[in-house]
Amino acid sequence: MKAGARSYLLKGTFPDGILEQAIRSVHAGHILLQPEVAGALLSQEEVNSGQGRGGSLTEREREVLQLVAEGRSSKEIAELLCLSPTTVETHRGHVLQKLDIHNMAELVLYAVRRGVIS
Repeated sequence: MKAGARSYLLKGTFPDGILEQAIRSVHAGHILLQPEVAGALLSQEEVNSGQGRGGSLTEREREVLQLVAEGRSSKEIAELLCLSPTTVETHRGHVLQKLDIHNMAELVLYAVRRGVIS
């Protein structure tokens, strides 16, 4: 879906005629997901947003998470995001608290496993 897919159907899980209907629906601009796929996407979004581990992260906290996991210092992050280093430290602390992470190694591992960084 992140790559631009407008529909996702599981192979062999739909009755005859549905495939043609699905193609027409997507061609008309609609998004079509089977319930199983929609559920899996929502679960993945919860994991990516941090909800699977102590609460959801704000957009700014996700930005800080990514930059910290990439090895950027608070000063570098502050300059990139036009924030004060103290504000960056506050966001960093919130990320660690919400994700129940206690050190940078855990944070980087979390970010790699969730696809925040590669």
